[in-house]
Amino acid sequence: MTLVINFFPSFPSAFKLCASLAPRNIGLARPLGNLQNRKLCVDLFPFVAIAEAPRAEMKFNPFVTSDRSKNRKRHFNAPSHIRRKIMSSPLSKELRQKYNVRSMPIRKDDEVQVVRGHYKGQQIGKVVQVYRKKYVIYIERVQREKANGTTVHVGIHPSKVVITRLKLDKDRKKILERKAKSRQVGKEKGKYKEETIEKMQE
Repeated sequence: MTLVINFFPSFPSAFKLCASLAPRNIGLARPLGNLQNRKLCVDLFPFVAIAEAPRAEMKFNPFVTSDRSKNRKRHFNAPSHIRRKIMSSPLSKELRQKYNVRSMPIRKDDEVQVVRGHYKGQQIGKVVQVYRKKYVIYIERVQREKANGTTVHVGIHPSKVVITRLKLDKDRKKILERKAKSRQVGKEKGKYKEETIEKMQE
């Protein structure tokens, strides 16, 4: 248990005295072993507040890091085939019901609608380019004018759009079938069938 001690700046000597009563057990962000020393400090100096620090969530998989700097490094140095999966977009409600798939990696010639950010709510546009280097996509109608008068496409992150129409080829159809199949298996897994329920009741 880690304890954090907050004290008024006008009473530094009181804090020193309080810390000297239990130098090993009471301190800034140090573990407190003896609760008697803690109680003694609170009784002597009511203006000294001792509070528990929030506990971090336990990590269950030792092979997956939760280090922020490592995760950022891997995100920004990811190879192209990993970036393809990261740059996935959710499907619209109609497509989700049709294919039983929630999201797909975005590609050129997909039709999308921006649902978040400055350009949200605009008409549906076709994806002109998937720029994996910057993790953005360019949509044909999402443009802005530069100071010199030229118009350029504005980069939109794929998570901020919804796919309304898929550019289908044989490979993409296979991906849709595979994803729908695995999704169906996941739904059925763990469910009791009528035969098994009848056997259990017998």
